[in-house]
Amino acid sequence: MGRLLADPDFWKHASIPFVAGFVGWATNWVAVRMTFRPLEFRGIRPWLGWQGVIPSKATKMASIFVERTMFRLGTLDEVFRFMDPDRIAVHVYEAVRGRLDAWTDEIMFYGHPGVWELVPAPVKRGIRARVHEEMPARLEALMRDAAERVEELIDFEHMLVTRLERDRDLLNRLFLEAGAAEFRFIVRSGAYFGFLFGLVQLAVWIAWPAAWVLPVFGALVGWATNWFALEIIFRPLRPRRIGPWTVQGLFLKRQKEVAATWCVLVTTEILTLQHLVYEMVHGRHRDRTEALIKRHLGPVVERAVAGYGAVAELAVGGEGLRDIAESVGRKAVEVSTDPFDHWPFNRERGRVIEAVLRERMQKMPPEEFQDLLRPCFQEDEWKLIAIGGVLGLLAGVAQLVFVFGPP
Repeated sequence: MGRLLADPDFWKHASIPFVAGFVGWATNWVAVRMTFRPLEFRGIRPWLGWQGVIPSKATKMASIFVERTMFRLGTLDEVFRFMDPDRIAVHVYEAVRGRLDAWTDEIMFYGHPGVWELVPAPVKRGIRARVHEEMPARLEALMRDAAERVEELIDFEHMLVTRLERDRDLLNRLFLEAGAAEFRFIVRSGAYFGFLFGLVQLAVWIAWPAAWVLPVFGALVGWATNWFALEIIFRPLRPRRIGPWTVQGLFLKRQKEVAATWCVLVTTEILTLQHLVYEMVHGRHRDRTEALIKRHLGPVVERAVAGYGAVAELAVGGEGLRDIAESVGRKAVEVSTDPFDHWPFNRERGRVIEAVLRERMQKMPPEEFQDLLRPCFQEDEWKLIAIGGVLGLLAGVAQLVFVFGPP
């Protein structure tokens, strides 16, 4: 035994499975890394360089995410209804109540500066009080109307795809946080599978020490370890009994856990009330939203002023009342997103949606649930496996030259 351990050839041969294990680990680590990084292309376009697979195809990946995942979990109409338009209206009034008097004075002063200064203080207080009385009901009507027409006011797919196109790091996180355990497994399993392949490689090398054995097996290790890891993650789709064991793809076994983690991310950074309202006011259909806001809120001050009858008519005239309504409408559109810059309220409404999405995701069939993670491997998967093979080939050549000496 001592002579065997002292034999340099023994250690050279013994190194083969360990090198294969390292190659398997390294190639899988590189494959995972190159799936997500770098966010921007590095190198000389078009061929000399690299950009992460997901960031390089951000538009396509975002579209796949929307079509295969978000649309299966619910419609925009459902999302807005679950957020409770009446509760939103109460929040908006509470958020703007302290500024209503200042906004009323601003609108009246800039529209009729000389006249507003002459209006008696009791009349001004009365107009402001009427604005406060009318506003809650008008906000409630506005939110209910918006909820009924939300599909007309928001291009849901465009909103989500644009958000993920612009924030590629967030797009990465949708996959990374859903499949964190699986990505760790891919890297670790490279070492396990690589070592096992290395034992086969060792047996072949002992029986047939040809120069091509180490490079070819190195390439096979780099290719096969990645392929095996992906198969174990996603196959079989449904639980299958094999002897005393029940097996299923690793990712699919974690459906409840993944749903909980993923839904928190989506409802805190993508599908938020703030983003929905911003899209309404600034998105593709903003003209429809502006018309809706002006129709519901424009008459608020006008009606408050008109409540004073002859005094109002004398102060601003009939044409002036119409100008006031237009001014109120413009101001309402201008400040419409302000009440939603409020993290606690956004998170409170987000938790409602999170619970709904999580329940639905946990009930998704495996064929649909795998689409949460599978697309990030399907895009250019052959490139990543090929790179693993090339790195394994180079490692085999290096082992042949530096460990066993040049042929």
